[in-house]
Amino acid sequence: MTHQELENEIKTLEGQLTGDMFQDMDIRDKIHNLKMTRDGVKPADQVIECVGCGS
Repeated sequence: MTHQELENEIKTLEGQLTGDMFQDMDIRDKIHNLKMTRDGVKPADQVIECVGCGS
């Protein structure tokens, strides 16, 4: 995905948030993963993304 496609997907998902923590959990996880992909971030000393933070 391009940077713009990632941004568009993040904005779409953010528009689906309800404010209910349990209902939004999957959406927030997807947003988190997209932002990590966009920013090229992964936990330090981890080969697999998100093992360190538990997401």
